[in-house]
Amino acid sequence: MDNVLIIGAGAAGSVVAKKCAMDRKTFKHITLASRRIASCEKVAKECVTPIEIAQVDADDVAATAALIRKVKPDLVINMALPYQDLPIMDACLEAGVNYLDTANYEPREVAKFEYSWQWAYQERFKKAGLTAILGCGFDPGVSNVWCAYAQEYLFDEIDYIDIVDCNAGDHGKTFATNFNPEINLREVTQDGKYWKDGEWIEIHALSIKTMVDYPEVGPRKSYLIYHEEEESLVKNIKGLKQIRFWMTFGDAYIKHLEVFKSIGLISLEPIKHKGIDIIPMEFLRDLLPPPSSLAEGYTGKTSIGVIVRGRKDGKPLAKMLYNVCDHAETNKEVGAQAVSYTTGVPPVTGAAMFFRGIWKGPGVFNVEQFPSKPFLDDVAERGLPTTIIDIGPGDQDELFEVLT
Repeated sequence: MDNVLIIGAGAAGSVVAKKCAMDRKTFKHITLASRRIASCEKVAKECVTPIEIAQVDADDVAATAALIRKVKPDLVINMALPYQDLPIMDACLEAGVNYLDTANYEPREVAKFEYSWQWAYQERFKKAGLTAILGCGFDPGVSNVWCAYAQEYLFDEIDYIDIVDCNAGDHGKTFATNFNPEINLREVTQDGKYWKDGEWIEIHALSIKTMVDYPEVGPRKSYLIYHEEEESLVKNIKGLKQIRFWMTFGDAYIKHLEVFKSIGLISLEPIKHKGIDIIPMEFLRDLLPPPSSLAEGYTGKTSIGVIVRGRKDGKPLAKMLYNVCDHAETNKEVGAQAVSYTTGVPPVTGAAMFFRGIWKGPGVFNVEQFPSKPFLDDVAERGLPTTIIDIGPGDQDELFEVLT
């Protein structure tokens, strides 16, 4: 177990390749593949040790399976677009190889994401004796593992989880997204939802907001949105009463979203432009700066955590598990901004867990179903350490007082 095929050479995929190339003890054979071979060539030149590269259209199951058979990896790390999760899973089944990704599947034609499509592969992967690891990025990913760690080591009972995500960085652009613009805008503009007392409650997009106090950043306005890790955590965290996901957006970002939406630029319905069908969202995506272009000169930090409330030994307990990442430092290490770094490092650890036999088994799994401590120890060594603090009286009061 030492041969990995990485599909996708974008901002986060490049981090995966570069971090794998720093650990040749674990990753003896590394191949990076993408639709654009030039992207792979650029990343390969920046790796500290040599890697192989290849060209592939991840929408093409037969072509992807043929590449897998040629490379003979032990694991495919899917860093392509979420639209391509199912074709890549199909190719892995066809070629008989294990699978790992960082974000769940969503169809191209509608802004909706959920795990049902990938969970439906459970019996096929089990029957093939293959492992599929879903959502091994940061959130989802590290956030899930934090919740599993809290359940196993910190709490006897967990009632409430708030996942909080802040990017307090400044890239100097008028408007730019920190990961694929189309995926980002689809995620933010769809209606939100959260889970409470056994049911999903839907809300209008960005209609609930509060102040969250982020470590090393301070209070920031945060909006309640839906995020996929909530869907698996309600299944795997026992006794959970409520889970919510909060993300920071600046006022200028929100104003741009309002304008884009009002003039139809976020629509997925084709329109005619000079006799040619174009999709407004894809047009807008191509106008915006690519996330990989943001690293140089990016200042500030990301601060991402989970706030868990419950009981230990019969007494109320509240803890926060979090990580702070500096844009300038990640750029110095791998030439990437911190959002790409926090997304790209965890799948390297996930792959290492698989290769070592710690995360393994026939079927489809979310990361919180595997041992948490070995993962957190390893990802800390690779650059994303976890800090755990107590939440005392008066801490995070504005967040806890939100009526949902």
